[in-house]
Amino acid sequence: MEYEHILIRYGEMALKGKNMRSFILTLQENLLAKLKEFPQVKIKRTQGRMFILLNGHDPEPIMDICKKVFGIHSLSLAIKVDNDVEQIKEAALYALKKAKDVKTFKVSVKRVNKQFPHGSSEMNQLLGTHLLVNTDDITVDVHHPDVEVKVEIRAEATYITSENVPGAGGLPVGTSGKSLLLLSGGIDSPVAGYLAMKRGVQLEAIHFHSPPYTSERAKQKVLDLTKQLTKYGKSIRVHIVPFTKLQQEIFREMPENYGMTIMRRMMFRIAEAVCQQEGILSLTTGENLGQVASQTMESMHTINEVTNYPIIRPLVAMDKEEVIAISRKIGTYDISILPYEDCCTIFVPKSPKTKPRRDKVNAYEARHDFSESINEAIEGIETIKITSKQQESEFEDLF
Repeated sequence: MEYEHILIRYGEMALKGKNMRSFILTLQENLLAKLKEFPQVKIKRTQGRMFILLNGHDPEPIMDICKKVFGIHSLSLAIKVDNDVEQIKEAALYALKKAKDVKTFKVSVKRVNKQFPHGSSEMNQLLGTHLLVNTDDITVDVHHPDVEVKVEIRAEATYITSENVPGAGGLPVGTSGKSLLLLSGGIDSPVAGYLAMKRGVQLEAIHFHSPPYTSERAKQKVLDLTKQLTKYGKSIRVHIVPFTKLQQEIFREMPENYGMTIMRRMMFRIAEAVCQQEGILSLTTGENLGQVASQTMESMHTINEVTNYPIIRPLVAMDKEEVIAISRKIGTYDISILPYEDCCTIFVPKSPKTKPRRDKVNAYEARHDFSESINEAIEGIETIKITSKQQESEFEDLF
């Protein structure tokens, strides 16, 4: 007897009513994509559950991958047996003995199959007695057990588990539409992308590159951050915008203290153009209210004026330590702190305007026509597709 299945529990997806089936199918597709390197693995669905059939594969690396897949509330190694009391007893004993550091246990039986002749309470007693008789120095604790042996008696078979591993939660990537992530090389924006994916968002990314002020290493840093994010979702296309000429023009022609605000407005205009071309319905940023001059309420109000696209700001109410903790957890922190500057850290005004006004910005922008440089930046976009396993360049003319 051995563990041959991984039981997947849905959590939040169970609340999706008539849409639940499409969410589950997307989760199944995402899992299959992540488990391609395990050719014998199969996935099957039953009422309210999904099972991964290991077919001889080592469960540990598969469990590690599944823990990063959004839409999974929890997962457990499971033993599958026929709906036979004696087989269930032996499987429950095996599951208890495989658990580590056990002094107390509890049996929880769920009888989904109402045709099974023994009720849940009766099975709890039968199995509890069997486990007590066949183990030493282990007692029952129904309130705070070291191990809970869970038994699900379903129509086709019975599944027994003894460990409940938390999943990534959230919704399957691809169930909430697509968003364009403004991805810098800093700590915040990759975390914002991760949190957007947790709500089922499929990401594309846009990065503003200003050589020679920003190096090829800075560009590679962004691609490495993107690759890390693909571990939690699907492949991500990164749109690299040649921003040097436009950025120089902004800081040459506009008042210095308004330069950062106007630069962000240009970024949003270009990002919206990419969204229109790619059929993307929103923007996602790593903005955090009050963190820097461009992220005050007044700045956001003024910068937002140039787009009517929804802007998702997952970090808006977090403090920096919370963001750093998440970045460490998801593996982006060490990449983000590499000392390669992005375009937002060059040409920084000595005293950037923290409360910019729309009327003033519009008056300043009216003095100079940026349209040629904006179009040139859009036409020069390089698009790179990043997957979790490899990085392949795809050079595309978006316009």
